[in-house]
Amino acid sequence: MSSKLATLLLVLQRDYPGQVCSIARALEVVGERWTLLILRDAVLGLTRFEDFQESLGIASNTLTSRLKLLCDEEVLERVPDPQRPGRPKYILTAKGRELGPALIVLLKWGDRHYPTPDGPPRLALHAACGGSVGPDLRCDRCGQPVTPGEIDLQPGPGAPRTQPVPR
Repeated sequence: MSSKLATLLLVLQRDYPGQVCSIARALEVVGERWTLLILRDAVLGLTRFEDFQESLGIASNTLTSRLKLLCDEEVLERVPDPQRPGRPKYILTAKGRELGPALIVLLKWGDRHYPTPDGPPRLALHAACGGSVGPDLRCDRCGQPVTPGEIDLQPGPGAPRTQPVPR
């Protein structure tokens, strides 16, 4: 096998054999780009398949496989939707909510290093006082550390004009 082919095969792998590393193991669950965007939308309150699909513009087969993985890994839970019998909703589990701080830090990193012309698309606000939550997960207004349940994500000045409404 050529070294180029061997390198290509290594790059295309979806797991990290031989890596004794918690980051590598976590990436096997959440490291694919669609998965992080699904989690972002779940944190923002989306729960229905069609809402994820509309928000992301993702193919249904890709969304199905990512939702299945997240449910199998107990990051999301598939539950009946009382408003639509026979149809499921996808709810963040406690394990999934624990990813909130990592998503906020990634959001803040993206705002700092890859800003949009109109400003941040989302604002992470401290629900208790309305201050901005920084990348250190501390409120800039009151100085308190902020936990995931105390963060209010609001559309920012760079938000698209139309956004799916969580149901």
